[in-house]
Amino acid sequence: MSENLIQAASGTPWSEWQHSAHLARASWLTPEQLCPPGRRLVLLAPHPDDEILMAGGLLASFRGRENELVLISATNGEGSHRDSAYWTEHRLRHQRPLESRHALQHLDLDLTRLDWRRLNLKDGALPRDEAFLVNHLEQLLEPDDLLLTTWRGDGHCDHEAAGRAGARAALSRRAQLAEAPVWAWHWAEPDDPRLPWPRAHRLQVDEARLARKREALAAHASQLQPDGDRPPVLPAPLQTCLLQPFELLFL
Repeated sequence: MSENLIQAASGTPWSEWQHSAHLARASWLTPEQLCPPGRRLVLLAPHPDDEILMAGGLLASFRGRENELVLISATNGEGSHRDSAYWTEHRLRHQRPLESRHALQHLDLDLTRLDWRRLNLKDGALPRDEAFLVNHLEQLLEPDDLLLTTWRGDGHCDHEAAGRAGARAALSRRAQLAEAPVWAWHWAEPDDPRLPWPRAHRLQVDEARLARKREALAAHASQLQPDGDRPPVLPAPLQTCLLQPFELLFL
């Protein structure tokens, strides 16, 4: 899957996903079942909004458990607005980490207790740094950890590199891997055979956590607002899919 397909596709609305038989069959988990107290969550986000898009509800359940959470921000997201006169790479490199900080605060997380690692890798070039990511994760992971990252078939080169690196590191360190689709909600069809449906689970997001996730996503203003005559980076139908009362994970 290439980014050209992401850019070309008009997007699959939630109204179509509601009729997905595969999605309906995905079993339900609570955050406490997936990652109970005492178990560490290591989350690898390719770009500064991905932690919210794929797992904002899960992260909201870590209020008071910040010492069991490691957030790895691979890039600063400076490549989101190609050839933009306003959102230059320099401006985005400063702005998008700030948006991430505000988003995590909307989840009521105490950032002083959070192990937050910014790797400052180049946006759009994670495949080049995949071996570095694997090495970083292998040094960090412990056998009982849950490693969550983007799905290795998500259709964005950085998302896929993070997924591949996560899979390699989790296997070598005997940690559990969870992969979350993000852009697949946009380009895939409701029962698309390219998605690993046998591994699909729906992580329950209650009303209070969903409200915090919605506020956290709104903090990523650079991704949600039009840029002149260009539409927002995150299309409205994609936002709707990712703001349902569950988060889809492949385990």
